[in-house]
Amino acid sequence: MNPRSIRQACAVAGTASLVGLVLVAPGAAAAPSPDPSEVRAAAAAQRAEAGVYTGHVEVVRGEAADPEVLTGTVFHDKDEDSTQDRREKGVAGVQVSNGRDVVTTDGKGRYSLPVLDDMTVFVTQPAGYQVPVDENAIAQFSYNHSPEGSPDLKYGGLEPTGPLPQAVNFPLGKSKATGKAKQSCPVAADTQTYDLTQVGYARDGAVADLMARDDYASCGILLLGDNVGDDLSLYPELKDIYAAANGPVRMAPGNHDMDFDAADDSRSLDTFRQEVGPGYFSYDVGQAHVVVLDSIVYKGATPEGTYGGYWEKIDDQQLAWLEADLAEVPRNKLVVVATHAPIVDHRMVIVDNAPELYDVLRGRNAVTVGGHTHMVENLLPGDTRAEWAEAGVPELEHTQLVAGAVSGDWYSGGLDEHGLPFAYMGDGARPGVLTMELDGNRFSERYTVRGERDDLQLALGVNTPHWRDWAGDALAWRDGGKEGDAPALGDPRLVSAEDLAGDSWLTANFFAGSSAAHVEVSIDGGPAVEAEHTQPMEGESLRSGWEFSDPQAATRNLLTSGSVTRSNPHLWRLPVPADLEAGTHAATVTATDHRGREFTDTLRFTVGSR
Repeated sequence: MNPRSIRQACAVAGTASLVGLVLVAPGAAAAPSPDPSEVRAAAAAQRAEAGVYTGHVEVVRGEAADPEVLTGTVFHDKDEDSTQDRREKGVAGVQVSNGRDVVTTDGKGRYSLPVLDDMTVFVTQPAGYQVPVDENAIAQFSYNHSPEGSPDLKYGGLEPTGPLPQAVNFPLGKSKATGKAKQSCPVAADTQTYDLTQVGYARDGAVADLMARDDYASCGILLLGDNVGDDLSLYPELKDIYAAANGPVRMAPGNHDMDFDAADDSRSLDTFRQEVGPGYFSYDVGQAHVVVLDSIVYKGATPEGTYGGYWEKIDDQQLAWLEADLAEVPRNKLVVVATHAPIVDHRMVIVDNAPELYDVLRGRNAVTVGGHTHMVENLLPGDTRAEWAEAGVPELEHTQLVAGAVSGDWYSGGLDEHGLPFAYMGDGARPGVLTMELDGNRFSERYTVRGERDDLQLALGVNTPHWRDWAGDALAWRDGGKEGDAPALGDPRLVSAEDLAGDSWLTANFFAGSSAAHVEVSIDGGPAVEAEHTQPMEGESLRSGWEFSDPQAATRNLLTSGSVTRSNPHLWRLPVPADLEAGTHAATVTATDHRGREFTDTLRFTVGSR
């Protein structure tokens, strides 16, 4: 582990089970473990400087005036004690919802909502205000009403709340920061920890990068589902590694965040709701309205009480709620729709009822953001694909971002020099975090590779007939139990005379690439030649096979473990000129994304003797 990682690991260590897990260079004295209370206090002080305070939703106990109606106030919590005092005024015009109905507070900040048998009530944070956070920096903006609590669930589910309280009041702190047009909004998908070792990998990897940043205090971090990996008892540890965030942390649910022993979808997020908050909600920051949806519908436990599978779908209640939620949002605002499962990816339409969601968003200035696939994608309005059209989506109307993964390819691929899994994802990208940069009702995006500078956006390789034959043999060897020696590859950047007679390409995996990006290659200082985008999004079918693979990432995963997807939305290739002389050559690659940002890298490769 390098010194930067050690410092960051110390900065984010929290629970007793994780504090001791600090790697020390051989021969060095072990630094004392940080005191968890001091770490939390330092993080809270940093947030306070940005106007983010620690607090909670105020629940006024006592008999409700009407057991069928929940009432309360959204108020300016001037003294930040989470209690509405006599001189603290209500905030007018704020949306409050029970997950079905959406109402707006009156001139005194008051609201009334119908009571549902089991509901999570939440406030939509308005720009210019900030909801409080708890000691783990988790945003506090909701209240669970479940009089009897959950049925018997392995991970506990919802605790019984008893009768309807007299009132539920939502505190807000004033925040100039959340009202500013420019916002940095990190989206961290698929932390997906299955055990404490993986919690440590996440903490010391992409999460450490986030904890070292100080640019997102107002927008906060959005965790985009599969926050843990089936074991919901890991939620305290998950929250702990994000506790030093310098802004609020919010979470969407994913298919690995569910109570698998729930009888049906209606109870599948009970533990998530108890630990985190609602499965879907909205909030405003700057001139953007962020909507978080639950795109997973659980089929219910098997008769034996085990995992029963799921559909990738946004249920009818959410679609109705979304229409009601957006009815209060001005048409000129940017609408960011974040779901665990992306609506589409480069391969297919993923969410079963995508056309219905797009109907709700039609005519909106919107962008959809997803995780789930452990890939990085930037799909643009106007992109078309044959498989999309067959599923009822003839053309994209809105940008679809796929946010990569904190876990990369599920912490696979062996360990790097810092003791972290390489975890190259199926598209060849490495673990990291997407950041949406908002500017008024416009946005840009950037994907930051774990532990690297922001401008690392290219992975270069050589794809030859020899490599493709080897890849097929290596996959059979790996998946067959790795019996005997691995198939011999030799120099992966050697283009033999036999390779030159076939299809050999220089490849550029451009993580920020899209259908509007351009990649040029100059060999040995010669004229720049435009490379071919292997999946140009022009209505073609999926292009899949070893000839569409990123050889750099695939080689590592074939020799160790991990996904080796043979399709890629952001791969460019250029044929190796057949007349290149034997010897070493340099290919300088210049990639320009659809926003005009330019990235350059150089690949050295060898042409063999004829």
